[in-house]
Amino acid sequence: MAVTIELLKKDPASRARRGRLQTPHGTVETPVFMPVGTQASVKTLNPEEVRDLGARIILSNTYHLYLRPGHDLVAEAGGLHKFMNWDGAMLTDSGGFQVFSLSELRKITEEGVKFRSHLDGSEHFLSPEKAIEIENALGADIIMAFDECTPWPCEWTYAKNSLERTTRWAKRCQEAHRRPHDQALFGIIQGSTFADLRRMSAEQIVALDFPGYAVGGLSVGEPKELMAEMLEVTVPLIPEDKPRYLMGVGSPEDLVEGVWRGIDMFDCVLPTRIARHGTVFLPEGKLTVRNSEFARDFRPIQEGCDCYACRNYTRAYIRHLLKAEEMLGLRLCSIHNLRFLVREMEEIRAALDAGTFADYRRQFLSRWHEGERARKEKHSSLGPAEPPVPDNR
Repeated sequence: MAVTIELLKKDPASRARRGRLQTPHGTVETPVFMPVGTQASVKTLNPEEVRDLGARIILSNTYHLYLRPGHDLVAEAGGLHKFMNWDGAMLTDSGGFQVFSLSELRKITEEGVKFRSHLDGSEHFLSPEKAIEIENALGADIIMAFDECTPWPCEWTYAKNSLERTTRWAKRCQEAHRRPHDQALFGIIQGSTFADLRRMSAEQIVALDFPGYAVGGLSVGEPKELMAEMLEVTVPLIPEDKPRYLMGVGSPEDLVEGVWRGIDMFDCVLPTRIARHGTVFLPEGKLTVRNSEFARDFRPIQEGCDCYACRNYTRAYIRHLLKAEEMLGLRLCSIHNLRFLVREMEEIRAALDAGTFADYRRQFLSRWHEGERARKEKHSSLGPAEPPVPDNR
């Protein structure tokens, strides 16, 4: 298989695993957070900076690259790795989430999805076969099957019909896949927030014997308790010798809880998205550095942080950049947030190696939740925060 996972250690107190992902473009230590480079670029960072953060695998988006610049052009350039100058491992999603999030601009049939481009309104059709054709052309190490991502909330009957279509589409993806020797096709488990449907989907998708499995359709608005419950139901049904990927999840507390429940891989646009509004991660929760209280704060974003932003710049300077709408401010916040999550996963792996992950989880979540409660109480007493910079980039 193009991608395999070697399990190095299991946590005795949870389902957490310490592993090593072998890919055509290098080894990736797990559990791992994958920065998102939606359009063949991690927002505001170059590939060398992403690597300096400690990232060894990134994610890119099939839907966006299909619309612009086109998968044929990327293939002509030598594939996505060469096109964007990234020599590490890479994963592409199938575009399913983006297509289904278009809502009023798409129509689902058994054959696939007809949709209108968010760029120019042009009409397109994406089927399982077309999605795999695009992903084969892009050339990522891991590619995802085309699935239907159900919204939350949704009716049980709708979720059941949807997951069964996802299974049929998964079979078609397998049949269409032309590069199994250097691209691992992962199946996606759906079922919304219904435990019986999650079991049904897991059984159907696992029966198809993919080299890896993703849990999809979570972190779409449901309470965190429901997401945890669905992971408790789903993860034990995924074979232990296959990678487990939780799609679209990347808040610091959710990473810890996902690892606790046996997840190996995560991705999310959150760290760069909130950075564009001047919000950064700290061990005690989030901080919006563009707020006026930091105008004369000459400390780094986070004391002791080893990222480029914290080693060289102050909150006051970064706030100035954000208020002046200078791109460097967004870059520095993005660098910090991505390094925060990559370092968090490094700490989790070290705790798993040492057999202390239960203690790490307890201390991390206690500090995070207490800090978030204090932040919300403070902001509610001060009134509304300064409005963010419009995100029209």
